[in-house]
Amino acid sequence: MTELAPSLVELAGRFGIATRFEDWTGRQVQIPESTLVAVLGALGVAAGTEQERNEALAAQQRACWARQLPATIVARTGTPTRFWVHVTHGDPAEVLLRLEDGTVHGGVQQIDNFTPPFNLDGRWVGEASFLLPTDLPLGYHRLHLRSGGTETSAALIVTPDWLGLPERLGARRAWGLAAQLYSVRSEQSWGVGDLTDLTDLAVWSASRHGAGYLLVNPLHAAQFSGPTARMEPSPYLPTSRRFFNPLYLRVEAIPEYANLSKRGRLRRLREHVQQHADRVDAIDRDTAWAAKREALRVLYRTPRSAGRELAYAAFREREGQALDDFAVWCALSEKYGGDWRCWPDFLRHPTSIGVARFAAKHAEAVDFHRWLQWQLDEQLAAAQSQAVRAGMALGIMHDLAVGVHPCGADAWALQDVLALGVTAGAPPDEFNQRGQDWSQPPWRPDRLDEHEYRPFRALIRAVLRHAGGVRIDHIIGLFRLWWIPEGAPPTEGTYVRYDHEAMIGIVALEAHRAGALVVGEDLGTVEPWVRDYLLLRGVLGTSILWFELDREGNGGPLPAERWREYCLSSVTTHDLPPTAGHLAGDHVRLRESLGLLTRPVAEELESDRAELAAWLAELRRVGLLGADEDPERVIVALYRYLGRTPSRLLGVALTDAVGDRRTQNQPGTTDEYPNWRVPLTGPDGRPVKLEDVFTDRRAAVLAEAVRTTLAPPTI
Repeated sequence: MTELAPSLVELAGRFGIATRFEDWTGRQVQIPESTLVAVLGALGVAAGTEQERNEALAAQQRACWARQLPATIVARTGTPTRFWVHVTHGDPAEVLLRLEDGTVHGGVQQIDNFTPPFNLDGRWVGEASFLLPTDLPLGYHRLHLRSGGTETSAALIVTPDWLGLPERLGARRAWGLAAQLYSVRSEQSWGVGDLTDLTDLAVWSASRHGAGYLLVNPLHAAQFSGPTARMEPSPYLPTSRRFFNPLYLRVEAIPEYANLSKRGRLRRLREHVQQHADRVDAIDRDTAWAAKREALRVLYRTPRSAGRELAYAAFREREGQALDDFAVWCALSEKYGGDWRCWPDFLRHPTSIGVARFAAKHAEAVDFHRWLQWQLDEQLAAAQSQAVRAGMALGIMHDLAVGVHPCGADAWALQDVLALGVTAGAPPDEFNQRGQDWSQPPWRPDRLDEHEYRPFRALIRAVLRHAGGVRIDHIIGLFRLWWIPEGAPPTEGTYVRYDHEAMIGIVALEAHRAGALVVGEDLGTVEPWVRDYLLLRGVLGTSILWFELDREGNGGPLPAERWREYCLSSVTTHDLPPTAGHLAGDHVRLRESLGLLTRPVAEELESDRAELAAWLAELRRVGLLGADEDPERVIVALYRYLGRTPSRLLGVALTDAVGDRRTQNQPGTTDEYPNWRVPLTGPDGRPVKLEDVFTDRRAAVLAEAVRTTLAPPTI
């Protein structure tokens, strides 16, 4: 590959774009010129020729000197933070700080800066540096600069130096279930697990077995197209990450249900869905949503009390323009289809006059979707409240997906801060040697900074509003993300860096205010320093038993005492088979049937058996397993092994608790396998309802086994 032009390397560097990276084998790989040009283009920078690159470099330098203050300044409590200001050379610079409560804080100190002035169109611009005081309170403040008769301001975000664990958890360790809510149906739900089911599962695991939290799959609003089209099944490819999926509403839990004089129609809708769900082998979101939407429209039109109207008005005011944009997108998608990029030109931007006219003309359709989010907010609040009242130290832990569907509500509403023309993904690694394209438009780092991170702040605040914690999928994406030019394979992408001080700092600030903890999914290819940084900021990592190997020793299982303390540890995860299926080799045979193996099945099975044998030997070494290899006993032993680690949180997959063997998601497939549509089943493959879980012997045994590993020793 030919050497890159120095101008292209410098330009890429200024925008945080990698020109080379180290792949999973340790080899240095140079990024193709075509990739760099395309990624710069997604940032609004023309770089196809030497002249364009030189012009872009000059424009970037001029833009920096023309700015009087950075758009956003991020500081940590107790840490000195330096920032620059640009004023006409020789003019005085007065800086004052206004805190978010309105008070003015002094103590901003000017320090030496010997940067030469810059000639900006005949005006010499000088640079001065200031140091923020270290005793600033946490929050979103503003910094004001007065110079030459003008005043400008910038956002100042002061974040916790250390987040750690909430006070209500203290020094205790905690265990919790991990559940895919849609798969956990009850006798009362509409063919899909809902928020009442979530509440009941939390109360059971807390009150009966001492669980401290319940980790649930992302409940983000799902992508759909038109009133009857297919709802996207993947919770990790949502239409919006700020708003929630009304499929999870329990119809009968809405207060206005009690005011209905005739409920027979709604009961018949539910019975039809339940009968259909009992006949099919996969979760059918579309049938469930069609019936539930019809019932919800009836409830929407049911008169509300004066107090309820006030509560709804308060919710709308709190959520503001973002709620309006989301509701309008939902109404537009019902009329024009779910891909906003194919809508008429006058509807493709939320601020256009055409969108305003549509919203006014279809006011009831728009308000229905606002009302749905209000109901979700109430039922999510109830789930968290009841979980905590049942004894959970944390309550519900929500899951935050990496990104959003390119055709969906957030991509439409936030298109000014998302990079269009590229998608996020991952480079080739040991398990996905062709790389991955997640089809999701990534945040633009420059636009996030210009918008003072407001969209990101709102997202984190929303997911933590009724939660005791959040798991952030692929948290490495807050440091750097693999961008793939549109139409290119994942192998032809490159990394783009983000301001991780700002991103992680905002997450920590919002979690601190919510009294919640943060778990980062930091599996896969990770720069070594990143895990150290997350630990220093008090963000927990993730450990999965099958991946915890002694890479500095013989490559076998990593002894329990050497696992990380600040992490959530589990035996499996949603992208791996349940442990019963793993023990039986089901995952190997499944990948063979789908054509996903890169070596002969016999060789794959032999390797898998060797890895399993090593773990069984480790269980026997520490006295958790005898000669018997009964799957149920092995599963209990594996989870007891987690209890021997110092990990602060232990996670128990609900599928493991009931002996399920079917994989929820098979990476590398879409419709070849029913990803995210697998109902909860027992060892015999028969569906397990939520009521069955409450009386299931296996579930009780495993829950008690984990609880006893965390119990303090008796004296």
